[in-house]
Amino acid sequence: MFLAIRELGFARLRFALMGAVIVLISVLMVMLSGLSVGLVRDGVSGLQNLPVTSFAFAHGVQHDSAFSRSVVDASAVDTWRDQPGVAEATPFGNTLINGRTDRGTEVDLALFGVETDSFLSPAVSEGDRLGPADGIVVSPTVIDAGLRVGDTVTVDRLGTELRVVGVTEQQDTFGHVDVAYVPLATWQAVKSGTPAGTQVPAQAAQEITAVAVRAADGDSVDLAAGDKAAGTESLTLEESYGASPGYTAETTTLQLIQGFLYAISALVAGAFFAVWAIQRKQEVAVLRALGASTGWVLRDALTQALILLALAIAVGMGIGLGLGALISGGNVPFALHPQSIAAAAAGLLVLGLVGAAAAVVRLTSIDPATALGGNR
Repeated sequence: MFLAIRELGFARLRFALMGAVIVLISVLMVMLSGLSVGLVRDGVSGLQNLPVTSFAFAHGVQHDSAFSRSVVDASAVDTWRDQPGVAEATPFGNTLINGRTDRGTEVDLALFGVETDSFLSPAVSEGDRLGPADGIVVSPTVIDAGLRVGDTVTVDRLGTELRVVGVTEQQDTFGHVDVAYVPLATWQAVKSGTPAGTQVPAQAAQEITAVAVRAADGDSVDLAAGDKAAGTESLTLEESYGASPGYTAETTTLQLIQGFLYAISALVAGAFFAVWAIQRKQEVAVLRALGASTGWVLRDALTQALILLALAIAVGMGIGLGLGALISGGNVPFALHPQSIAAAAAGLLVLGLVGAAAAVVRLTSIDPATALGGNR
């Protein structure tokens, strides 16, 4: 331990350069972790906030586009309500629209069609809860973009007017589009392309995107049995995230990049300490000749690696958190999550030590006779 600290001070330039590389990797890891969490929240927070355990979609629907392709008959809701373990089941509709407010602001919204008295009807932080046929409750993120309670949104091509009556308590987005909750009948009119003031076709009035199912507390629902009875195909809430546009591609790409960064961290640490071990060969031979055990030499080298990695990662994480705080809340989908940051730091430290350990193990093969010129 004493020798490790002395060497850190003696060869401070070399260790500083190595530390700088680890700092940069740590900063990049923090930024990627924040971007990953931010993209997930921006892509599926509207689903994450729903108090459901599963969705029952149309049988045979493609899982990666279930919310846009699924059409389920409303009669399936009653079938699901009768299934053992189901506390509540209610219709759920989803569609994307373009609109313009009466103040000229263009908005894109993901309409969530729900029954106003169901467990899916959202709580509000401002305004009134869902009720009027033309009323919508919107995410606070669209309020930040310029929409206001009391504004009227006119749906493109249909002319249907939707009035903002309330704002949800937390961010609700789907596929990076702000969510607007709307009464189910109004959603069916918009989904079927029925112009304002026109009667919704009878068939369209019986169509929904999925059945939202909530299991009773402490119970589990046999999804396979429910699907067989209702003629549907169920996905758990977490599985349904993959049906959000771009969710799987975005998360997979970021996870792959993070995996490469972990591997690079181990390789960089291993390469540096491999070179350092070669340069220390004579000094280690002297220590071995003076009676230092193999375990002591390895512990000294790994202690040195631990100190360097811990300091560099701490500095890098601090810089990353500072940069993340600067861009949070802007147009970039970035969110700092303590658990993900801590996991990234621990991963970098562990893999860095693994790389260092693989490199310094060569110290065990140094012959003490080298100190006496026995290699000549």
